[in-house]
Amino acid sequence: MNGTLNKVMLIGFLGDDIKMHYFEGGNCIGKFQLATNEVYINKTTNEKITSTEWHNLVVRNKAAELCEKYLSKGDKIYVEGRIKSRQWQGEDGSTKHTSEIQVTEFTFLTTKKESESNKQFPATDNTKNTNFEPEKNDLSINDLPF
Repeated sequence: MNGTLNKVMLIGFLGDDIKMHYFEGGNCIGKFQLATNEVYINKTTNEKITSTEWHNLVVRNKAAELCEKYLSKGDKIYVEGRIKSRQWQGEDGSTKHTSEIQVTEFTFLTTKKESESNKQFPATDNTKNTNFEPEKNDLSINDLPF
């Protein structure tokens, strides 16, 4: 394979409501954190261990507006996107680094508007729609650390 691939697929729970930022010209971005859990049994103690990973997600324009309208803290969502790293100067002069998931496609799995749940919305007009049906898994709202 001569090319490279930067693709992320996540199913998780929103850690907070969408934070919107609007720009001149009508563009906007929405930012939120997504929690994914790994559950396993410690073989020596037979204790159930849950490890939570937090992901910083970014959605743009109409996709951001849809997420803001239909999603809230605790909702479950499937996202596809790519990893983007960036850096900036902090107020104290230090260099700050972060990695974000630039969302290109998403599916609401549970939302505050249940009548609209399980509908898929492409984040951009040029993304391919797929019918993603998640399998039942061990994640539940009770597994969230908040």
